[in-house]
Amino acid sequence: DQATEPPPSTNEKETFRSELSFLIHPFVFVVSIGPVDRLEAVCDAFRHAWKGYKDYAWGHDELKPISRSFGEWFGLGLTLIDSLDTMWILGLKEEFAEAKDWVKKELSFDKNVDVNLFETTIRVLGGLLSTYHLTGDQLFLEKAKDLGSRLMPAFKTPSKIPFSDVNIGKGTAHPPRWTSDSTLAEVTSIQLEFRELSRLTQDPQYQEVVNEVMKLVHKLPGKQDGLVPMFINTNSGQFTHKGVYTLGARADSYYEYLLKQWIQGGKTEDDLLEDYLQAVEGVKKHLVRQTGVSKLTFVGELSHSRFNPKMDHLVCFLPGTLALGAHNGLPGDHMDLAVQLMETCHQMYKQMETGLSPEIVHFNLQASDGQDVFVKLADRHNLLRPETVESLFYMYRFTKDTKYRDWGWEILNSFNNYTKVPGGGYTSINNVRDPVNPGPRDKMESFFLGETLKYLYLLFSDDMELLNLDKYVFNTEAHALPIWPSPPK
Repeated sequence: DQATEPPPSTNEKETFRSELSFLIHPFVFVVSIGPVDRLEAVCDAFRHAWKGYKDYAWGHDELKPISRSFGEWFGLGLTLIDSLDTMWILGLKEEFAEAKDWVKKELSFDKNVDVNLFETTIRVLGGLLSTYHLTGDQLFLEKAKDLGSRLMPAFKTPSKIPFSDVNIGKGTAHPPRWTSDSTLAEVTSIQLEFRELSRLTQDPQYQEVVNEVMKLVHKLPGKQDGLVPMFINTNSGQFTHKGVYTLGARADSYYEYLLKQWIQGGKTEDDLLEDYLQAVEGVKKHLVRQTGVSKLTFVGELSHSRFNPKMDHLVCFLPGTLALGAHNGLPGDHMDLAVQLMETCHQMYKQMETGLSPEIVHFNLQASDGQDVFVKLADRHNLLRPETVESLFYMYRFTKDTKYRDWGWEILNSFNNYTKVPGGGYTSINNVRDPVNPGPRDKMESFFLGETLKYLYLLFSDDMELLNLDKYVFNTEAHALPIWPSPPK
């Protein structure tokens, strides 16, 4: 199967090409000085982040850059594995070689530890599969197979809706301590990875268990025009906490994975497309509003028929997803909405004193008051999240409008100004409204390297073949998986 054997040399060729372009076309200096500088700036940011990780947190899950120590979540080297494909894409060969050596010698899943099914799937399984595809190195596929088989006990539930947590050493699984519910986003955002694992191993069990979840959710009562509640019970298989609809935390990637599974599978699975199209209509009908002052379009939340003009930064994945759908032949008004929402996500950065978006904003629906955006004290933190730069990458790829690059460049500069830690690493901050004391939180999430910097690099790269969006689909942690070849007619 050609598609599973990516030529390892392509990326090297591309890196070479860009290095040589100066020699072949001396005028490139004038034409490309912006993009070339910007790409190098992303590489510098990555190296700085990686230096902190290597010096103080090597082999651990997360760097604490202020205290120069580390945090452990599952004990699986999260940051290292999340970063593998980023290093490959950025051409950081030495760093990649060191990390690969750690994977080979140190990474073991044979440990008595509870991991979150969703987080481990998107970060570790996704990271290993993506790196396998980019490099062609069997080591990463072997590790992915080992992990995939250890995650399977999560699906042994009365309803076939998986438990949130699984012990990868003991082969046992359980819901969180406080409930027998799983989060809807978590059980419906592991499909791309498990399906791909089945395709690569020729073992159908992985695809079967995750497809079963989608089939169940497809026909469940309790949706509102395609919008889904945030929780689902692992015993009954029914939605719980009905009547609350959001595109933020606990539901966001359900919508993203409807579209992306349809694309991954060669656009053959009609139920997925139907659910996605219906959901977009539901979003437009129930959740999309405009601010009273500047007419910024945003996506709010619905709680028992009451509209709340609250939007998580997480929702900024949506412009990119809508644009990806439109690129794949879905209605043009999806792209119109993407353009409007992208502007709003940009304003969530631009209107803050540090140039960085808070975790959550509230929008003003009244025309009288001069402000569009309010941020509550508890919501002023920034976790180095990727969603806005992710969408900027899609918008630039599909429109070639350079403003999206400029907005990304502003964001990178703000990260450098307010979150960069002198000894190495970047830190989440407490207050995006206080440039004098943003309040470092002493934590660098793995997704800053796995997603945020990767999407910035892809946004600034002129090489449209670098992860061509007609050949790859990104999981929700920015790990690229191949779009499957169409079955013969």
